[in-house]
Amino acid sequence: MKRPLLSTLLSVSLLAGTLPATHVLAEGDKAPVRKHSLFNSEKYDYITFDSLKDKLTQFEKTSKRIDLRVTGKSSTGKNLYTVTIGDNESKRSAEKYKTLRKLMSDDPKKAQNYLKVNPDVKAPILIHASIHGTEFVGTDAVIKLIERFGFENDKETKEILKNFTLIINVNANPDGRIDATRFNAEGIDLNRDFVTQSQPETKAVVKQIVEYNPLVLLDLHGYVKQRGVAKHPGLILPGTPPHNPNYEYDLLYNWMNQQAEAMESELVSERKNYESELYQSMEGTHIPLRDSASGWDVYPPIYTPAYAMLHGGYGYTLEAPTNDWDGVKWQVDAVTGALKFALQNKQGMLHDQIEVFDRGVSGEHPNNSKEFYPEAYVIPENKEDNSTVKKAVQHLINNDVQVDRSEQPFFVNGKKYDKGSYIVDLDQAKAGLANTFLWDGEDISDDIDAMYDISAWNLPELWGFDAVETNEEIKVKSTQVKKVEQDGKLKGKGPYFVSNNSVDAVELVNALIKRGVSVKRDTKGNFYIEGNKEQVKKEVKKSSLTLVSKRTPDDAVALKRVRVAILKDGGLGKVQSHAGTKLALERLGFDVTEVHPKDVAQRGLNRYDAFVYSGSASLISYKLSEANKEFGLSNEEEVQAFYHKLKEFVSQNGKFVAIGAGGSQIAKTAGLTDVEIHKGFSSANGIVHIAYEDSPVTRGYKDEDTGFVYSPVWYTHTDNVNVAATFANRDDFFVAGHWKDRKPAQGQAVIIQERSKSVTLIGIEAGFRNHTDYLFRLISNSLY
Repeated sequence: MKRPLLSTLLSVSLLAGTLPATHVLAEGDKAPVRKHSLFNSEKYDYITFDSLKDKLTQFEKTSKRIDLRVTGKSSTGKNLYTVTIGDNESKRSAEKYKTLRKLMSDDPKKAQNYLKVNPDVKAPILIHASIHGTEFVGTDAVIKLIERFGFENDKETKEILKNFTLIINVNANPDGRIDATRFNAEGIDLNRDFVTQSQPETKAVVKQIVEYNPLVLLDLHGYVKQRGVAKHPGLILPGTPPHNPNYEYDLLYNWMNQQAEAMESELVSERKNYESELYQSMEGTHIPLRDSASGWDVYPPIYTPAYAMLHGGYGYTLEAPTNDWDGVKWQVDAVTGALKFALQNKQGMLHDQIEVFDRGVSGEHPNNSKEFYPEAYVIPENKEDNSTVKKAVQHLINNDVQVDRSEQPFFVNGKKYDKGSYIVDLDQAKAGLANTFLWDGEDISDDIDAMYDISAWNLPELWGFDAVETNEEIKVKSTQVKKVEQDGKLKGKGPYFVSNNSVDAVELVNALIKRGVSVKRDTKGNFYIEGNKEQVKKEVKKSSLTLVSKRTPDDAVALKRVRVAILKDGGLGKVQSHAGTKLALERLGFDVTEVHPKDVAQRGLNRYDAFVYSGSASLISYKLSEANKEFGLSNEEEVQAFYHKLKEFVSQNGKFVAIGAGGSQIAKTAGLTDVEIHKGFSSANGIVHIAYEDSPVTRGYKDEDTGFVYSPVWYTHTDNVNVAATFANRDDFFVAGHWKDRKPAQGQAVIIQERSKSVTLIGIEAGFRNHTDYLFRLISNSLY
């Protein structure tokens, strides 16, 4: 970040004049490369990322309304450009919003009174473009919006700028635009990352949402040509049930339904100004809550607009119908309709946004039973390894959740908690957001036939820390935590003991192995560092770990560097299915190389110690659609060569780790296992109770612990393998999420190891989207 985001809330003077000239290439200049995706049925000459800087800089130079900032970087270091548009005539009103924003969190009742006395307060509206790289129209649409609101002087433009500050994220996924991929350069769908917040692009917009509390967030997407009623191309949220109980839906949807229809009306009023028949004949658009019983849910707050709703914002996904200039105009017209509606209803919308926070502070949530929200959560420190607790607390703080730390011991639910324990009191403005992160979740399997995406994301279970609910008022002296400090240190002269119970622990071990430091592993999976103290100290300082001296057991085995290959899914069906596991391996500190299926078929795997398959089984096929062909194989000969090379690798003591349904099926087809593989519904997902056996793969896990499934898989006919874990053999083994017809999986094997060869099948999603930190060590255990 170059400067604090709130400093972009500037109101600058109106500029009368013409639009800036378009940048013309000088003789000899090369035109920027413009890639297209085979997944897009239409193609047009969209503005390239490399052209944006000059265009935006020119806008800023020629309009006093426009402020251009770099508000973050992509995963490869590309600029995230934010344009803020305001006017000088309402500069005082913009300053008033800063006061209102602070009161929203600190004292919502005072905020309501302040709003009554200051109706001219200027609210922020955030327009977020092209978070999916191949949905090019969003960025082109906001360029046109900048041209209008940066330079035009008609009455409506001036009135909108008098009442709102427009904050425009010009291109939320630079790498996706450059590469013509839906995901970023790390393979992560950024519009699935708003709980995890693992990517820099996501973190940048989270920071904006936290600092601004935008009244409206418009997330520009594509492409929904036709869904539901004929002549209603495109789609505009609000979404369908099920509704996440942590949202104050009565307040939000009251306005969102009306605003969506205002966008629809604007689109229809402009239909004669479109080029194609699809648009010229439109009679409306698809508004899921109005037009569908289910199928476009916003239950998980993994999406940009759904996340913004937890900050009291009216969040919309706008799905343009086509990838062309008509699609660009559709986005511009939809945004225009949203702005007009906000202009007419600013006071009421702001009032209800503040009411969301007032409900939080007062602990009154009329949409839920009294017992739904606990009084507070206690997050105790982990005396053995506090790294995950610190990560979780900092995550909460980054999301505008207030966290306090006790200055003395206290009792809750009859149990004593030490000084230094963290307390999240839910009588706070962002109570819904805090509870979203920390609650157990719920089983919604009977509420709907299928879910659009995940249905559970519990941070305590899936990151690996305790969050204890209490309905008691906690009376203890405490201090608000502003920032969590890293304070890794050594105690004693060594050898140093490292408990195998966090990502940080394994990452430290691998970093030291790379430095040539001697590390040994005992039969319980824990580590002992015997190297030079200064070398160890340097690495430990980067972590949150405190290492104490402990004698190395006689049976501990020395570890060596593990060279890991992971099968690369380049984007089958627009998704990199291996990306989460790849990032998990990197965060664990392993050297990881992505290998294309063709590379395995042609060159084999003998350059590596281990091969991880965590993706679709369809990668080992040549019968793929035109859009998918580049990610798989070319012919039957290559398919057979792949399986031959895989079996050869295993026969030469290479380690094969299959994660999820796809990898398990490949192991079966290759003849690497005789177990019977069973699969649940492809979109079934959620948190499950797992019975972990005493196994090398499950070191560091408790007898009955948790796991996460997506497209569940389990194994039978396991007499000739070692079963390392099963789904718990009890009716309530499914904790939260959406999984119908799960009874056959109860008590069945979900992690197995072959006895005669180094083949491990992990049925749970150990690296899912870089989110399931607590399960990452199943992978490292398998590799060690």
